[in-house]
Amino acid sequence: MSSLEDRLLFAIPKKGRLYETCTKMLEKIGLKFNRKPRHDLAVVSNMPVLLVFLPASDIPTYVAEGSVDMGITGLDFVSENRVEDKVNQILELGFGQCRLQVAVPRVKTLQATAEEVIASLIGGRVVTSFPWLTRKYFAELEKTTPEEISTKIVYVSGSVEAACGLGLADGIVDLVDTGETLEAVGLVPVGTLLSTQAMLISNQSSKRSDLIEVLKLRIQGVINASKYVFCQYNVEKHNMEEAVAITPGKKAPNVTTLDKTNWVSINVMIAKAELAEAMDRLSAVGATDILVMALDNCRV
Repeated sequence: MSSLEDRLLFAIPKKGRLYETCTKMLEKIGLKFNRKPRHDLAVVSNMPVLLVFLPASDIPTYVAEGSVDMGITGLDFVSENRVEDKVNQILELGFGQCRLQVAVPRVKTLQATAEEVIASLIGGRVVTSFPWLTRKYFAELEKTTPEEISTKIVYVSGSVEAACGLGLADGIVDLVDTGETLEAVGLVPVGTLLSTQAMLISNQSSKRSDLIEVLKLRIQGVINASKYVFCQYNVEKHNMEEAVAITPGKKAPNVTTLDKTNWVSINVMIAKAELAEAMDRLSAVGATDILVMALDNCRV
């Protein structure tokens, strides 16, 4: 087994929904590991990789400074840590999507537009876990520098949505997914600073670029598989041209002749978003035995 010094260090969010999604993805790309309770390191047994479990907000800094070779975090944390130009943003992962938004008590929006409400926050108190992005946002509104804004930015590490109800803030800046949490405490979003999702990032000077590329391709395969299904169906030869027009595949479908005269079997990848309509249209042109199978991984 390789020593730890010979391993690629891969930072993974240590808890929450990102942790759960990331660990499932790592299993899908074939990494074998066992994270012991309360341990923040896990050795991958079948590749020279060491998983390092860190707060998602810290991962961009560790990657930028070269303490780890690569990691998974949110685009919001990359921007908050101001390392956009210091890390390679390799891949958008398609999960963890949310928005960093300004939110205020609903009563403020009853007789004012969103723009007017945001303007009223200038010079007031805004609570957030993203002080740099919030300062930058209000600096643009105040037409000054982030260091010279009149708005008081108060940092808290969690429970940001409680700040207005407790009298600590006039408004907040927080990550919003469905908006249900905001609604539950009487808050309404009035502006968006950033749309974000999970990102695969790497250190720009890592000596393990070959292994980073291997892991990137494996992860890309999982992402591709989440977008497509494998479809197989039978159709008479005289209807094949119409059927192929419905399901052209990434490059071309795989067509094989059946023992039954004048019939062929077609195998093809179909985008999940187009599947229902494609099946309706295939049935309409006489396709039968239409089978759809999920994909765990694929290279396209």
